[in-house]
Amino acid sequence: MATNFARIATLDPHLSQVAPSPIVDLNRAIAVALHDGPNAGLALLDTLDLDAQPGEYQLLHATRADLLRRAGRRADALPHYRRALESAPSDPERRFLQRRLARS
Repeated sequence: MATNFARIATLDPHLSQVAPSPIVDLNRAIAVALHDGPNAGLALLDTLDLDAQPGEYQLLHATRADLLRRAGRRADALPHYRRALESAPSDPERRFLQRRLARS
């Protein structure tokens, strides 16, 4: 069964009203990117609150890096992969980000 990213993207604003969170907003940007393309997701990322908790910064940078890579902007993705790597909380996440860096 395919994930209905269009439906997720339309429901997430309602979730933000009920349970506001930078993670909900980040998830909406990802759903939009997977439905409408990476540039649409990047536009939403640009609107997110950068005063999030430190762990959320890592997710924000990792997401931005991935969307930039998907948009064909590998050079722009590199600094975001590096920033996400600096604060990655676990070894598996660090290994994943290191692999992405090596491929970019």
